[in-house]
Amino acid sequence: MKEDFMGTIATDNGKVILYYNSENSLGQQAYAYVNASDRGILAIDISKTKVTGTQWAEIAANLSTNLSSLVNQEHPDFKNNYKTEDASLSNDDWIKVLQNHPSSLRCPILIDGKTFHFIETPSEISKYFDKEEASDDARSQDKS
Repeated sequence: MKEDFMGTIATDNGKVILYYNSENSLGQQAYAYVNASDRGILAIDISKTKVTGTQWAEIAANLSTNLSSLVNQEHPDFKNNYKTEDASLSNDDWIKVLQNHPSSLRCPILIDGKTFHFIETPSEISKYFDKEEASDDARSQDKS
């Protein structure tokens, strides 16, 4: 499923990127978790900032999933606009859903360095950060 992209999303090992929707509680909680970390953060609130189709495609590819998997197909905004069971939409259509109905994003997406993660619960963020802190601690002990 992984495609090669030129990399329109500028990833950086010292910074995390969070794609989230500030209009739902999961997005708000994920933002608070990431913001409380000591890491550099680029938070992209998709309810206020339009994400390009290329960026959505890159996100899906790096998550090894289809664009349709980024959309919560049970969300009222999706159901009201696409009244079908198992909607059969093109990739361009899925991108338009995400761009025109940001509330239909399945969950926040965390990019940590070059690693992409779905964030189904805010506490998952600490799992990724704790792993990194443990490896940082091990590296600093090796230097002692």
